[in-house]
Amino acid sequence: MAVYTKLNKSEIEEIISLYKLKNLESFAPIEEGIENTNYIIIANKKKYILTIFEKRVKEQDLPFFCELISLLNKSGFKCPMPLTNIENSPISTFKGKKLTILTFIHGKSKENLSNENCKDIGKEAARLHLLTSKFKIQRKNALSIKSWRNMFENIKDKCIKIHKDLPNLIEVNLKDIEKNWPSNLPSGIIHADLFKDNIIFENNKVSGIIDFTFSCNDYYALEIAICFNALCFDGVKSNLSFNVTKAKKFIEGYSSIRKLSDQEKNSIKILSQGAALRFLLTRVFDAINTVEGAIVKIKDPIEYLKRLEFHKNAKNYEDYFF
Repeated sequence: MAVYTKLNKSEIEEIISLYKLKNLESFAPIEEGIENTNYIIIANKKKYILTIFEKRVKEQDLPFFCELISLLNKSGFKCPMPLTNIENSPISTFKGKKLTILTFIHGKSKENLSNENCKDIGKEAARLHLLTSKFKIQRKNALSIKSWRNMFENIKDKCIKIHKDLPNLIEVNLKDIEKNWPSNLPSGIIHADLFKDNIIFENNKVSGIIDFTFSCNDYYALEIAICFNALCFDGVKSNLSFNVTKAKKFIEGYSSIRKLSDQEKNSIKILSQGAALRFLLTRVFDAINTVEGAIVKIKDPIEYLKRLEFHKNAKNYEDYFF
């Protein structure tokens, strides 16, 4: 989440009126994240999240995101519910940009996850995969391995400003990943962005999962690989280390809902390496393409070099959770 589009009170009131909301009490921008403009608003004594879609989110993908969280919510999964506007659509347009208003998930994200937190997140990821296997909607992964080579070519000349060895390190890892990427793994709809700031806790239990704007069809095991990168490394920058206990707890929770195949287990290493590279590439892109005047906290790409090093040197899945 971030703020690229700055709104005043009258503009917020105009927007919420499209959703038949009145009595705006307060509104505030949410600076975390890098993709879209987000405000927390209080109207009619209830909290909501207003999202204005920017950057990577394509207009044609918005119905998928809204239908996905609506179906999940109706299936009992803990996530926001989109409101519908006066035209009975969850998507509105304001000053040429698409937007939605979602119900608010109470609680807070946690920077320091416990082992049991990781187990609970594993359960939620597996529940998501089982529930969405019944849904008929689909969306291709716009940031799949097929896009990484082109993404790298677009930033290659500039990423040396971030780290002098970055172009070579990316090239070496990309070749390895392209050579060893698995095929025909169990797949379906995944969240694809289960980072700490998208997991909300209340009373030390997961109260909801938010921000489904990267959700797509891909390998279920890729979700696990993304979670290993996002949740199971402790420390900062060059002092990062993989926390095997957290990974084991995540898998324990996940496997209690959905069992992993041997093929999925054997693919965890290369999928984790690929997930680390994907987030390194997008973070480098965002770091060298900041929008002037935007209120946004750019995430440090260098953290993912240490992750890449671990994954490249790992022998097999036993280095992760056995």
